[in-house]
Amino acid sequence: MLALDMPKNPAPAEIGPPSRILVVEDEELIREMLVLALEEEGYQVIPATDGRTALTYLQNAETNTSFDLVILDLMLPHVNGLDLCRWVRHQGNLVPILILSAKSSETDRVLGLEVGADDYISKPFSTRELIARCRALLRRHRFSSNLPKPVLQIGNITLYTQECRVFARDEEINLSPKEFRILELFMTHPKRVWSREQLIDQIWGVDFLGDTKTVDVHIRWLREKLEKDPSQPEYIITVRGFGYRFG
Repeated sequence: MLALDMPKNPAPAEIGPPSRILVVEDEELIREMLVLALEEEGYQVIPATDGRTALTYLQNAETNTSFDLVILDLMLPHVNGLDLCRWVRHQGNLVPILILSAKSSETDRVLGLEVGADDYISKPFSTRELIARCRALLRRHRFSSNLPKPVLQIGNITLYTQECRVFARDEEINLSPKEFRILELFMTHPKRVWSREQLIDQIWGVDFLGDTKTVDVHIRWLREKLEKDPSQPEYIITVRGFGYRFG
C-alpha cells in the first residue's frame, strides 16, 4: 500500500512551465494517489495504466509534449517496466526514470538501474520520499540539460560533438561539416520532425539562396554513409509531406 504522508509544506512552485511527469502504474489506488500528490506539487501529470499505453505516449512525444520524468512500475500489463525502460534508453531518450516496484531485493534493484533507471523505490513507499526524489531527479536533469553533451549515441551511431567524429557500427565515418551538423541536430532532437525549410535555417542559415533540394542531397549522402541499406533507412526517416526525423 501507499503511505499517505503528504508533505505539509510543499516546495515553491517551479519557475516557468510545470514539469511533465508520466506515471505508469496499473494499480488504480496507487496511480490516483501519485497523480494527486504530484499535481498538488504543481506538476503536470499524465497517467498510463499499462506499458503499451506508456510506449505510445513516449513514441508520440514531440518537443512540445515531451516528458521531464517517468515514474514506472515494473509489473505492468502488455509491456513490462524493464522492457519499457530498455526501449527508452535504446532510443537515446535521457528522460529521468524512477522505478516503483514491489520487488525489493538487491538483485531487482541492480537490474532496474542497469537497464537505465535513475532511481528505484520499493513498495510500500512514503509519498514524502517519492516527492523528494522526484524533485532531485528533475533538478539534476535540468542542470545536465544545460551542459553541452560531448557524446551522442543512438543505436549503433555515436557522435562526438567536441571532436567532430562519428562512428557507425564501430567504424569511423567521414562526414562533411554540413553532414556532421545535420546529424548532430538530428541526434540532439531524436524523433522530432524537421521540415526542409527548418533544416536550411538551422544548418545553412536564413540567408541561404539555394533551394530545398540541397537538403535532400545531403540526406541521401548521410544515408549512404550511415545506413546498412540506404533504400530502407533505419535512422534517417522520411516523413512524407513533412520532412525528416531521426529514429
